[in-house]
Amino acid sequence: MLSATAEQHIVSKMTAAGAAAPTIAAFLGAVRQVAAGESGMLAESSIEPIRTLPRLVGLPVDWTEDESLLREVVVVKLNGGLGTSMGLERPRSLLPVKGSDTFLDFIARQIVYLRARTGRSGPSFYLLDSAATQRDTLEYLQKYPELSHGEPLDFLQSMVPKIDPETLEPVSWPAQPELEWCPPGHGDLYPSLLGSGLLDRLLARGIRFMFASNADNLGATVDLTLLRYFAEQGRSFLMEVAERTAMDRKGGHLARYRDSGRFVLRESAQCPAEDEAAFQDISRHRFFNTNSIWVRLDHLKRELDSHGGALPLPLITNAKRVDPRRPESAPVLQLESAMGAAIQCFEQSSAIVVPRTRFTPVKTTSDLLVLRSDACRITDDQRLQLDERRNGQPPRVDLEPEHYQLLSDFEELFAEGPPSLIACDSLRVSGRVRFAASVTCKGDVEFINTSSDAKTVASGIYEDVKVQL
Repeated sequence: MLSATAEQHIVSKMTAAGAAAPTIAAFLGAVRQVAAGESGMLAESSIEPIRTLPRLVGLPVDWTEDESLLREVVVVKLNGGLGTSMGLERPRSLLPVKGSDTFLDFIARQIVYLRARTGRSGPSFYLLDSAATQRDTLEYLQKYPELSHGEPLDFLQSMVPKIDPETLEPVSWPAQPELEWCPPGHGDLYPSLLGSGLLDRLLARGIRFMFASNADNLGATVDLTLLRYFAEQGRSFLMEVAERTAMDRKGGHLARYRDSGRFVLRESAQCPAEDEAAFQDISRHRFFNTNSIWVRLDHLKRELDSHGGALPLPLITNAKRVDPRRPESAPVLQLESAMGAAIQCFEQSSAIVVPRTRFTPVKTTSDLLVLRSDACRITDDQRLQLDERRNGQPPRVDLEPEHYQLLSDFEELFAEGPPSLIACDSLRVSGRVRFAASVTCKGDVEFINTSSDAKTVASGIYEDVKVQL
């Protein structure tokens, strides 16, 4: 049981930092789960796999002629992440992905394209920013004044305290007070919507549907067929999933609780070690969460109100150090939740299988190379998606992190542009390898450089070959 002292300290600390009541309620709920002995783990014995789901490709295509529902939609892009894993301190969404165009350019043009179909009356658009991304993002989007409808383009995700594993009280780190805080995961979307007042404003304007997705997934935009399907089904929550492949074994998957039959999203951090083999069995757990969701806002408001402003999302517990750069610093717990986990919070939840073209995320420079290559193309509605000739399967790219993880190194070694990957199954690069212009990779290709000096791949076609430079 959470002590009254710990609860009081949490509330006081978060209130003093300006946290909204729904955010405080959500965090207290998570800490109470820890106090009750819950770890957030989901054993294989408690769930069962999903065998079949409806598919986007099987829905009536004539639904796309109905554009009236766009006026009742709000698009929310999760934009809280920095490009720190690539050596940057700016929003990941400001990375150039095709020529000089960034994620934000594509997102803005997607919204402008959709609004052109409704005479600018919809959809509404907002970013869920963090304090670290807000300024740079809003400054950049000034080049698209047509995005704004007279109010801010964003609302802020929360920060929550790191807690002491023993006392469950907020940790204190006077040397760097900012390290006392951490982001609560993208499950924070829901209390932030409520606490910012945006949810009530949207409902007052007649906005019934929310489409939310990651800012770094340019395949995810409003699909009129999906929107019509969601509206006519009367569901509260719809998750877009894709079929798992070998490259998706470690990602979260969809399942059902054995006892209630409700959908549940299981992330890798929630899988006990003894169930790892079952977790990674893509023939057993066939569908992964693309982190693109559709939500009925009036149903969301009802659920939030019935739970004191916070959805009862499953717990994700991460054991860390208060200063991650100092392993001798105090141990802490960082409590998170996943946006997609809300699928279990509604009686009327569902999932739909979408083509891989709606899932083109960028987490590493390997992902970025695929987007910049000819394996991806720009659609008329300003999505960046896999070329149809890829048959829904992206090339598997493995750039050695030691030499390619940082964007500065990546840009130097691909200064002449990306290789052609349209016919490439896999590309593996070890060592410092510089690519000349007009390199084409087909089938399975590997380049190896064991020397300390950079070696250059000459222009030409490389097919099913391992090249020692």
